[in-house]
Amino acid sequence: MGIPKVWVYAEIDGGKVTTASLELLTKAREVGDTVEAVLVSADAAAVAPQLGEYGASTVYAVDPGSTLAGVVGAAALAKLVGEHQPDLVLFAQSYDGRDALGRLSARLDRPVLTNGTALSVEGDSVRVGTAIFGGNTLVDTEFTGPKPYLAAIRPKSFAAEPGGGGAAEVVAVEGVDAGRAAEAQVLERHVEEREGPQLEDAEIVVSGGRGVGSAENYGPLVEDLAKLLKGATGASRAIVDAGWVPYSKQVGQTGKTVKPKLYIAIGISGATQHLVGMKGSDTIIAVNKDPEAPIFSVSDLGIVGDASKVVPKLVEAIKAKLG
Repeated sequence: MGIPKVWVYAEIDGGKVTTASLELLTKAREVGDTVEAVLVSADAAAVAPQLGEYGASTVYAVDPGSTLAGVVGAAALAKLVGEHQPDLVLFAQSYDGRDALGRLSARLDRPVLTNGTALSVEGDSVRVGTAIFGGNTLVDTEFTGPKPYLAAIRPKSFAAEPGGGGAAEVVAVEGVDAGRAAEAQVLERHVEEREGPQLEDAEIVVSGGRGVGSAENYGPLVEDLAKLLKGATGASRAIVDAGWVPYSKQVGQTGKTVKPKLYIAIGISGATQHLVGMKGSDTIIAVNKDPEAPIFSVSDLGIVGDASKVVPKLVEAIKAKLG
């Protein structure tokens, strides 16, 4: 027997359910008897088959109009929780997920567990695993007190695997009162331009750190290699903080978690905070001129050398191999 009723706060990006939401639905199937989703979108009918495929029997859908998704999502959840009494509500550790979770916590006066990387259930006990002290220590925290329990889970903590039923039933949620917060309106949306696959979902990721030398070197050393391999580009926090690349490329504890088939770290020393975000990669190749760099402790292949000399040779060899 699992948890009687588990809800997932599902999200859409580009007309598709996010991978993080599918990961949560997969885990919810494992620990819950009934799995349902709450979706803030006007496109619920279009994604209902996919949500059902990953385990949701019902999708409670609310159209946000021009209001912020987190504002409407929290208000809708507060209303639905009172009506349907879920035992556990899972959120992705994303911008919209955190926004809705924080607002819902205040509305329900419930504590939250965030930044989780594991979820376990034993009888009536629900625990969330979290990495602390820069990922050096893993702790399990158990929920107590009234339900529903509220938890946010980092993307890539679980595998996304289909195994549910048919299309989920879509139930429109009306009469949501978000209060004065709903007065804030979304007037325009700007999508960040990028080439290649999205970082979180890429099968190949090439990341750069201070060892690339300068912001000007990031392009020829990181972007060119990623483009050649049809991969995504990432970065260490050090060069994000230095302003060399935008935060959207940051991999690590305070950035994004990736689990590609191949991760190439160029000029990244491998601080624990960075390793937390990429050590689950299938194969890791590191290039660093410091033979004692911590990145080599998790690498399958380590190259000790100056990135500015090694990477051009690597690009040359790959081009020759591709003809």
